[in-house]
Amino acid sequence: MHDLFSQLIANRVLQTAVGALLAAQILKVFFVLLVRGKLDLRFFLNSGGMPSSHSALVSALAVSIGREYGFDSAFFAIATVFALIVMYDAAGVRRAAGKQAEVLNQIIEQIYRNQNLTQERLKELIGHTPIEVFAGCLLGILFAFVY
Repeated sequence: MHDLFSQLIANRVLQTAVGALLAAQILKVFFVLLVRGKLDLRFFLNSGGMPSSHSALVSALAVSIGREYGFDSAFFAIATVFALIVMYDAAGVRRAAGKQAEVLNQIIEQIYRNQNLTQERLKELIGHTPIEVFAGCLLGILFAFVY
Protein backbone atom coordinates (compact mmCIF):
# COMPACT_ATOMS: atom_id res chain seq x y z
CA MET A 1 0.00 0.00 0.00
CA HIS A 2 2.86 2.37 0.82
CA ASP A 3 4.39 1.65 -2.60
CA LEU A 4 1.09 2.49 -4.32
CA PHE A 5 0.87 5.80 -2.46
CA SER A 6 4.49 6.62 -3.36
CA GLN A 7 3.80 5.88 -7.02
CA LEU A 8 0.73 8.11 -7.04
CA ILE A 9 2.65 10.96 -5.41
CA ALA A 10 5.51 10.59 -7.92
CA ASN A 11 3.22 10.51 -10.99
CA ARG A 12 4.10 13.70 -12.91
CA VAL A 13 1.04 13.49 -15.17
CA LEU A 14 -1.25 13.28 -12.15
CA GLN A 15 0.66 16.06 -10.36
CA THR A 16 0.26 18.34 -13.37
CA ALA A 17 -3.47 17.67 -13.80
CA VAL A 18 -4.26 18.14 -10.11
CA GLY A 19 -2.02 21.22 -9.98
CA ALA A 20 -3.92 22.80 -12.88
CA LEU A 21 -7.22 22.02 -11.13
CA LEU A 22 -6.03 23.67 -7.90
CA ALA A 23 -4.65 26.68 -9.79
CA ALA A 24 -8.02 27.18 -11.51
CA GLN A 25 -9.91 26.91 -8.22
CA ILE A 26 -7.59 29.48 -6.60
CA LEU A 27 -8.03 31.79 -9.60
CA LYS A 28 -11.82 31.56 -9.18
CA VAL A 29 -11.50 33.09 -5.72
CA PHE A 30 -9.44 35.95 -7.13
CA PHE A 31 -11.85 36.54 -10.04
CA VAL A 32 -14.75 36.76 -7.57
CA LEU A 33 -12.70 39.17 -5.45
CA LEU A 34 -11.97 41.27 -8.53
CA VAL A 35 -15.59 41.32 -9.77
CA ARG A 36 -17.49 41.53 -6.47
CA GLY A 37 -14.89 43.29 -4.36
CA LYS A 38 -15.06 40.76 -1.53
CA LEU A 39 -13.16 37.63 -0.64
CA ASP A 40 -15.41 34.54 -0.82
CA LEU A 41 -13.43 31.36 -0.17
CA ARG A 42 -16.49 29.21 -0.93
CA PHE A 43 -15.63 29.62 -4.61
CA PHE A 44 -12.54 27.48 -4.03
CA LEU A 45 -14.87 24.48 -3.69
CA ASN A 46 -17.60 25.55 -6.16
CA SER A 47 -18.09 24.29 -9.68
CA GLY A 48 -18.75 26.81 -12.43
CA GLY A 49 -17.14 30.19 -12.80
CA MET A 50 -13.96 31.58 -14.33
CA PRO A 51 -11.81 29.69 -15.23
CA SER A 52 -13.23 26.20 -15.68
CA SER A 53 -11.26 23.90 -13.40
CA HIS A 54 -12.66 20.88 -15.25
CA SER A 55 -11.19 22.22 -18.49
CA ALA A 56 -7.88 23.03 -16.80
CA LEU A 57 -7.68 19.51 -15.35
CA VAL A 58 -8.43 17.60 -18.55
CA SER A 59 -6.35 19.80 -20.84
CA ALA A 60 -3.36 19.57 -18.47
CA LEU A 61 -3.90 15.80 -18.35
CA ALA A 62 -3.97 15.48 -22.15
CA VAL A 63 -0.93 17.69 -22.74
CA SER A 64 1.05 16.00 -19.96
CA ILE A 65 0.27 12.60 -21.45
CA GLY A 66 1.31 13.93 -24.86
CA ARG A 67 4.60 15.17 -23.45
CA GLU A 68 5.20 11.93 -21.53
CA TYR A 69 4.15 9.34 -24.14
CA GLY A 70 4.19 11.34 -27.38
CA PHE A 71 1.53 13.38 -29.11
CA ASP A 72 1.14 10.52 -31.59
CA SER A 73 0.35 7.94 -28.86
CA ALA A 74 -2.96 6.25 -28.25
CA PHE A 75 -2.79 7.55 -24.66
CA PHE A 76 -2.77 11.14 -25.90
CA ALA A 77 -5.64 10.43 -28.29
CA ILE A 78 -7.75 8.92 -25.48
CA ALA A 79 -6.98 11.81 -23.11
CA THR A 80 -7.76 14.39 -25.81
CA VAL A 81 -11.13 12.82 -26.67
CA PHE A 82 -11.90 12.65 -22.94
CA ALA A 83 -10.93 16.33 -22.56
CA LEU A 84 -13.13 17.39 -25.48
CA ILE A 85 -16.12 15.53 -24.03
CA VAL A 86 -15.64 17.10 -20.60
CA MET A 87 -15.27 20.61 -22.03
CA TYR A 88 -18.27 20.18 -24.32
CA ASP A 89 -20.32 18.97 -21.35
CA ALA A 90 -19.17 21.90 -19.19
CA ALA A 91 -20.20 24.49 -21.78
CA GLY A 92 -23.23 22.63 -23.10
CA VAL A 93 -25.18 20.26 -20.90
CA ARG A 94 -24.10 21.63 -17.51
CA ARG A 95 -24.55 25.23 -18.69
CA ALA A 96 -28.09 24.43 -19.88
CA ALA A 97 -28.86 22.75 -16.56
CA GLY A 98 -27.70 25.90 -14.77
CA LYS A 99 -29.98 28.08 -16.90
CA GLN A 100 -32.90 25.74 -16.18
CA ALA A 101 -32.14 25.96 -12.46
CA GLU A 102 -32.22 29.77 -12.72
CA VAL A 103 -35.68 29.69 -14.35
CA LEU A 104 -36.98 27.16 -11.82
CA ASN A 105 -35.69 29.32 -8.97
CA GLN A 106 -37.64 32.30 -10.36
CA ILE A 107 -40.80 30.18 -10.59
CA ILE A 108 -40.30 28.91 -7.02
CA GLU A 109 -39.82 32.48 -5.78
CA GLN A 110 -43.08 33.59 -7.44
CA ILE A 111 -44.98 30.65 -5.98
CA TYR A 112 -43.34 31.14 -2.57
CA ARG A 113 -44.51 34.76 -2.40
CA ASN A 114 -48.12 33.68 -2.89
CA GLN A 115 -48.25 30.59 -0.66
CA ASN A 116 -46.64 29.09 2.40
CA LEU A 117 -44.12 26.80 0.72
CA THR A 118 -40.62 25.93 1.83
CA GLN A 119 -38.18 27.40 -0.63
CA GLU A 120 -35.10 25.43 -1.62
CA ARG A 121 -32.94 27.11 -4.23
CA LEU A 122 -31.33 25.03 -6.95
CA LYS A 123 -27.66 25.49 -7.70
CA GLU A 124 -27.42 27.68 -10.80
CA LEU A 125 -23.65 27.92 -11.23
CA ILE A 126 -22.93 24.40 -12.47
CA GLY A 127 -21.82 25.03 -16.04
CA HIS A 128 -19.49 27.35 -17.88
CA THR A 129 -19.63 29.90 -20.62
CA PRO A 130 -17.47 29.09 -23.64
CA ILE A 131 -14.93 31.73 -22.54
CA GLU A 132 -14.64 30.12 -19.09
CA VAL A 133 -14.01 26.73 -20.74
CA PHE A 134 -11.48 28.27 -23.13
CA ALA A 135 -9.68 30.03 -20.25
CA GLY A 136 -9.56 26.80 -18.27
CA CYS A 137 -8.23 24.93 -21.28
CA LEU A 138 -5.48 27.52 -21.83
CA LEU A 139 -4.59 27.42 -18.13
CA GLY A 140 -4.27 23.63 -18.26
CA ILE A 141 -2.13 23.68 -21.40
CA LEU A 142 0.15 26.38 -19.96
CA PHE A 143 0.37 24.54 -16.65
CA ALA A 144 1.37 21.32 -18.43
CA PHE A 145 4.14 23.05 -20.38
CA VAL A 146 5.47 25.05 -17.42
CA TYR A 147 5.26 22.30 -14.78
